Amino acid sequence: MGKINSYNACIYARLSRDDGDKLESDSIINQKALIRDFLSKHPEIHAVSEKTDDGYSGVNFDRPAFQEMMDEIRSGKINCVVVKDLSRFGRNYIEAGNYIERVFPFLGVRFIAINDNYDSLDRNQSDSLIIPFKNLINDAYCKDISVKIRSQLEIKRKKGQFLGAFAVYGYLKDEEDHNKLVVDTYASEIVRAIFKWKRQGMSQGRIADKLNMQGVLCPMEYKISLGMKVQTNFRVHKKALWSQTAVTRILSNEIYTGVLVQGKQGTPNYKIKKILPKDEAEWIRVEGAVPVIIDRDTFDSVQMILKKDIRIAPEEEVVYPLSGYLKCGDCGQNMVRKSYNAGGKAYSYFICSTRKAGKGCSTHTIREDELMDMVLQSVSKQVDYICEMEKLLDIVDSIPESQMNVFNYDAQIVRLKEDIERYKSFKLKLYENLQEGLIGQDEYFLFKKSYATKITEAEAAIQAIENEREQAVSRNRDSLAWMEVFKKYRNVSAVDRCMVVDLIRQINVFEGGKVEVVFRHGDEADKVVKILEHLPEDFRDSQAV
Repeated sequence: MGKINSYNACIYARLSRDDGDKLESDSIINQKALIRDFLSKHPEIHAVSEKTDDGYSGVNFDRPAFQEMMDEIRSGKINCVVVKDLSRFGRNYIEAGNYIERVFPFLGVRFIAINDNYDSLDRNQSDSLIIPFKNLINDAYCKDISVKIRSQLEIKRKKGQFLGAFAVYGYLKDEEDHNKLVVDTYASEIVRAIFKWKRQGMSQGRIADKLNMQGVLCPMEYKISLGMKVQTNFRVHKKALWSQTAVTRILSNEIYTGVLVQGKQGTPNYKIKKILPKDEAEWIRVEGAVPVIIDRDTFDSVQMILKKDIRIAPEEEVVYPLSGYLKCGDCGQNMVRKSYNAGGKAYSYFICSTRKAGKGCSTHTIREDELMDMVLQSVSKQVDYICEMEKLLDIVDSIPESQMNVFNYDAQIVRLKEDIERYKSFKLKLYENLQEGLIGQDEYFLFKKSYATKITEAEAAIQAIENEREQAVSRNRDSLAWMEVFKKYRNVSAVDRCMVVDLIRQINVFEGGKVEVVFRHGDEADKVVKILEHLPEDFRDSQAV
């Protein structure tokens, strides 16, 4: 670079918490003060521009102020760049080296890093080795900080601590612990209403319309009403409204069951800032991390509805009770509802969609009123059957865990306690054997230590088995909780949408009017039957289902 008598300089400063910068010593004010002090001693350098990237990582050079500075360099406004040190310029040693070694010399720019004693106008042979090493150290430091931050965030997620900027609609951040969510009394009721309306047969679009008609603020507007600073690029109207997408997002969010799922997306590494989705296997799920707003059975039933192809007639508010649940038992396709008028009265029936489209299958239809009666009878029988099992809920605690889990915990505990007593007896006899000369002193201490160890191990095993037994009983209680759903319909007299959603998985209609109702929780019911089969005969006779 040729000798120039006067330089027009840009004072460049940068600070980022992401890079682990020391906020006090590396503050923007301190950086600029140090640079101005330096320039006061170099009258040939005139500061004509100042650029600041506050809150931007040094890993990449796609920073607004830095790019503005480069534009001024290309336009000829400045021909000198002054920074506090190389780490303020950048922490990517490849990019930083490219600018210092190639770009700036090509553009005729003098580069000065004060604390690193680097001036491109007065460089010596050692600089070619020292500067790349310093840039490499800065890069490595940034990588180390990134790894530590990622590890800390990972630990927090696994502990069930909430790391989002805003609480999910229905919750608020705890005022004393912002990594903990508490139920928002008002918004949680809106969430419950949304799930209730969906179970009753309303579409997401109709639910959104209903919320807007009632004047309920959508999640974004609700956050703003609470004083939160929310920015979005998706606002279409002056005031954002509920939409089908917003309702669907709530209906499909597992957090309302108490499960916190985090880490769904992230950056590949510390140099690439683009956020990308992660594989589901990498997500971090923590059960019971937040308070429950929607019970698991209700949530699962709604997820099942969301997967079905359900359409609402234009003149109707909700879907027909069996919509989305009817399948042709012969070809597996959906059954289609058709209506006709006869004698001034409206009738409805169902026909296989394959047959209706002329693509085969057999000609079989079934009237809606007949089908509803058959479904009601089938549901009533299933509910009666489940209610007969109800007594199991009362005797869970009395059924030995060995019979409930095919694992005899009590027998193991009894055996271990017998072993402990036997080892204690052996320890008592050891001293007698020592006194009688049957064993030596070394053998005495060796056996004594061995028996003490075995006693400790047996006591630890008993504690572990008791803990496992307690968990098994808890699992048994949870496994029978689904019965409560069926018990709600003990005196059912008509088929409605909620009942269908709660109890039925699918209804198959065959030629000849045969109907098969496939109920939810069928596997759980089979498990209860197997439990009964494993009970002793005299116990089964006294508690017969």
